[in-house]
Amino acid sequence: MGGPALDGSPAPAGRRHLRPLLVAVAALLILAVAGAAYFLSRPRTDTSAPAETPNPAPAAAPETPPTPSATPTPEPEPPPVALNILLVGSDSRVNARAEAASGARSDQRSDVLVFIHLPADRQSVYGISIMRDLWVDIPGYGAAKINAALELGGVPLQALTVSALLGQRIDHTVMLDFEGFSALTDALGGVVVDVKLPFSSTVDTRYYFPPGANRLNGAQALSFVRERHAFVDGDYQRVRNQQTFLKAALAKLLNEGGLADRNTVRELVRTVLPHVTLDASFTLASLEHLAYSLRSTAPGRGVFFTLPTAGTGTSRDGQSIVLQDPAATAAVSAALAGQTLAEYVAANNLQNGN
Repeated sequence: MGGPALDGSPAPAGRRHLRPLLVAVAALLILAVAGAAYFLSRPRTDTSAPAETPNPAPAAAPETPPTPSATPTPEPEPPPVALNILLVGSDSRVNARAEAASGARSDQRSDVLVFIHLPADRQSVYGISIMRDLWVDIPGYGAAKINAALELGGVPLQALTVSALLGQRIDHTVMLDFEGFSALTDALGGVVVDVKLPFSSTVDTRYYFPPGANRLNGAQALSFVRERHAFVDGDYQRVRNQQTFLKAALAKLLNEGGLADRNTVRELVRTVLPHVTLDASFTLASLEHLAYSLRSTAPGRGVFFTLPTAGTGTSRDGQSIVLQDPAATAAVSAALAGQTLAEYVAANNLQNGN
């Protein structure tokens, strides 16, 4: 599902149209669900008028007050540590997501893969998009497109494959489907994106995106992030557009205080949760800790770029693939391992994505 078969045969047309799930939904999920877990668990301040207090009864003779017991010292909040979260986008149904989460083989492939890195100081958020047709070694199966791992062994194998590619532990996985994106965008009240490369959608709406600021509703945003046929470099520009939308949506959410408004949080969570599967370790407590650790992350500190590649080619069995750039991949891996991703981004001029 969502990609050509291992033998290179094309996917059905309907699946091809559903292929490009938005990376922005994934990152918004991390903020919206984590924010909800933290914000909605906080006690609500009662602003209603106090009830009328009856006249007190005469006081009894005072007794000797008991010696107060010692107040236990609350456990300190554990300091934040660096976290890696793999975001998997698929056009799967809910039951298919459940199969993939369990590690079962299923008829689907990951259409969006984003490796999210949160440094321990939480001063930035890094998102590394991985091209879905990247030719890699899938543990236990050999060479194939990286998105085939989801079909072969579900989310666990997909995470193992990305972990092996980048040499990084993956702490959490989030898998989400296609259908909630439009409603989520509308729940945010629309998102304004800066279109660098104007184009017309080639499917469904045929919507035209002129250069400059475009305010997108849910349907328009879906067309914006799905399009690839209108571009000479296809998926590469689509990923850039996804990153453009992601940064705009995150900035709006943080600048306008979306996570501080109870109704906005409830609407975002109501929209997103039916379309997402979290790994078992993503408990309410871990979501609360994640949200609290992000409290001082400033708007505009998200950096999103694509894992460098060596262009496109053809596999021995005739599939169109994206070729790895081993040296560039090793450099990203080393920056992650050494906690020097900020220096890597600056040295490669990736502040505005790539």
